[in-house]
Amino acid sequence: MDKTEPVLPSMQPALYRILDANLDRAREGLRVIEEWCRFGLNHSHFTNQCKHLRQELATWHHSDLRSARNTPDDPGTELTHPNEATRGTIEQVLQANFCRVEEALRVLEEYGKVYSQDMAASLKQMRYQVYTLESQLMAQHRHQKLRQSLLYLVTSPSETLFATVESALQGGLSLVQYRDKDSDDLTRLSNARTLRRLCHEYGALFIVNDRIDLALAVDADGVHLGQDDLPIELARQMLGSQRLIGRSTHSADDLYRAVQEGADYVGVGPVYETPTKAGRPAAGLEYVRHATEECPIPWFAIGGIDANNVHEVLSAGAQRISVVRAIMAAEQPTLAVQYFMAQLEQKRRFQTPNFVKQNSITDPWT
Repeated sequence: MDKTEPVLPSMQPALYRILDANLDRAREGLRVIEEWCRFGLNHSHFTNQCKHLRQELATWHHSDLRSARNTPDDPGTELTHPNEATRGTIEQVLQANFCRVEEALRVLEEYGKVYSQDMAASLKQMRYQVYTLESQLMAQHRHQKLRQSLLYLVTSPSETLFATVESALQGGLSLVQYRDKDSDDLTRLSNARTLRRLCHEYGALFIVNDRIDLALAVDADGVHLGQDDLPIELARQMLGSQRLIGRSTHSADDLYRAVQEGADYVGVGPVYETPTKAGRPAAGLEYVRHATEECPIPWFAIGGIDANNVHEVLSAGAQRISVVRAIMAAEQPTLAVQYFMAQLEQKRRFQTPNFVKQNSITDPWT
C-alpha cells in the first residue's frame, strides 16, 4: 500500500470508517444494477462489467478498513428520506443506485488520497467507467421498453389532456408522444413536464414531437421527427446516445433513409386519411405490407387507425400501431387502450420472423 502522509492516530478510525462504508455502498449499488442486467435485460456484457467493478472494489476493501467498522455507534443508520421508501419503476431503482455508486466513488477518491494514492487514482477511473455504463444501460433500458411497446399514443390538444393520458396509462399504455403544434412555448413546457412525470410514474416512455429543445428541457426519453425536421445525425448529436429518435415515414424511400440514418423506430403511414395530417394522401395498407417485409427496426402503423379498421391493419402485417383520436377522443380511454392491447397481444402470439428480427437487431450494445 502506497501510504501518503501519515494519518494522525486520532483521525485514522474515522478515515477507515469512511472508506469502509463507501466501499460497501458502492459494491451494494453495483450489485443492484448487476441483478437487473442479468435477470431483467439478460445482458451478459453489462452483467460482467458490473461484476468486474465489484471485484475491483473488493481488492481495496482491506481488513484494516473492515476492522474499523462500528455500526452500533454510527448515527447515519437512523437517517432516512421519504424518497428512499418508494421506487415507482425499475428506471428509478437503476437511477438511484447509479447515483449511490457514483457518490460513493467520489468519496473514496477524495479520502483515498489520504489513505492510498493508487486507490484514489484507480477509483477515479472507475467513476468514469460507471458514468459510461450508466449512459449505455439507460439507453438499453429505453430500447427494451420501446421493443416491448405495441401501442403508441400521440396526444392532441385537449382540455382533459392529463386526465386522458393518465387514464390511458392505467390501461397499460407504455409509450406516449406529446404533440402540440399551436400552444405557446411556456404552455408546452408546462404540459410536457406534467406528462413526463405521469409517464414515468406508470413506467411509460415519454416522447416529444419535433422539439429537441423541449425534449431536453423536460428530460424526455426521446423525440419524434417529421420528414421536414432536423436530420437524425444532428438530432443525435444534440440528444446524445441515451435518448430515442423516431421518424415519420410515408414511402419506401422515406423508410429506407430513416433506417440508414439511425432512427430507433419509425412511423409508417398515414395508413388512412386523417385530419391530424390534413392534405396528406394515405400511404395505404400496401405501405404497411412493405414495412412488414422490409423494416428491420420497430415500426408503428399510424394514421386514422381505430376500432373499426385495426383488424385490416394487423392483417396487413402490422404488429405495432399508433393512434390519436381513437384514444384522445374516447369516452373511456382505459377501455380503448385495453381493447387495442388485446388485439395486438393476440397478434403478437403469432409472431412472424420479421417481428423477431425487429426485436433483436436494434440493441446497439449486444
